[in-house]
Amino acid sequence: MTATVHPAVERADLLIDLKRYEEARELLARRLAEDPDDVRAWVKLARSHLGDEKDGPKALEATERALALDSEDTGALVMHAHALRAAGRFLETEGVLREVIRLAPEHWYGYALLANWLWRIRAIRSGQANGGQVRREDQDAALREAGELAQEAVRLGPEEVFAYEVAWLIADMAGNRTLADQLDEAILRLDPQHEQALARRTKKAATAPGVKAAQAATLYADALAAAPDSAPMRSGLDDASYRLLRGIRWLALLCLALAGVGIDLFATEGETQRELPLPLGQRLWDLVPMAVVWALGALLRYRRLRAGVRVNLRSLVRRRTWPRVVLTQAAWAMVCALLITQIPWTDRTVPQALFWAGLLATVATIWFDRRKDG
Repeated sequence: MTATVHPAVERADLLIDLKRYEEARELLARRLAEDPDDVRAWVKLARSHLGDEKDGPKALEATERALALDSEDTGALVMHAHALRAAGRFLETEGVLREVIRLAPEHWYGYALLANWLWRIRAIRSGQANGGQVRREDQDAALREAGELAQEAVRLGPEEVFAYEVAWLIADMAGNRTLADQLDEAILRLDPQHEQALARRTKKAATAPGVKAAQAATLYADALAAAPDSAPMRSGLDDASYRLLRGIRWLALLCLALAGVGIDLFATEGETQRELPLPLGQRLWDLVPMAVVWALGALLRYRRLRAGVRVNLRSLVRRRTWPRVVLTQAAWAMVCALLITQIPWTDRTVPQALFWAGLLATVATIWFDRRKDG
């Protein structure tokens, strides 16, 4: 048997990393024609079959050839477990991985992989034994053992992200949020751009009580700078951006209320109302508080947003229906406010109708569209 890794096998491994599986198989086929006892070549051939073809039987055949040459090769055993799973023989992987741990008790990967699969294997077995129903006690026992295996993997591989990923999964399934959060922090120390851990931490911070829409959007924008392809964080940024847009309607409604006050639409019986029509100076002055509302509530706030958030706001309006609905409602309320204040009305009947038209068109949806995103 080959004691060292042949250069051809090393090149094939690199080709597999580059997802050039067919080229890797051709190279490995030539190598195995030269030396059919090369265990590493058989293992890499199995890996190539699991890459693009997801061909469990061919991968299984290759790992069986490798194990026939060396039944205690842990690399061959690990690949054999992957091949068994791909071939639909998932339950058999537990015994193989326990053998890996027996042969290499100081290596972290066997513990991590067994922890990752054990709870699923036990769930399948419990379901088979109980008419399709997984017993809670079986699930709890499997999670406890998987958790112990995961912690051992972390102890043996303190710099290995996969060990922490498995430990996080077990902690999350067990409902241990404190431990899961600690593991997320450990993952991010090792890999600051880890997409899932970054998304979870960002979501937790963005959805914490008291966090405003602008803060949440900034958190998601910062996280996306590190992991730009993260779908969960892009969705979170869209949600936070939509919350920002929803706030615009309240500014428009405030302006509508100011317009109503300016023309004394809300005067009670017995109070003296302003004489209509209002003079031009008064009508122009009524625009001042509205301008202040928009300058402080929207323009200044918008300019303070991260560039990525501003870009996403514009993109969200193009991509989604409800953001456009929100802007339309705000625009309609402002049109009504301007019509109320700027036309020299001689009677309050039409301004009152405009006020209620602007108000009701917005209030009609404002209470149930909180979770709409388009």
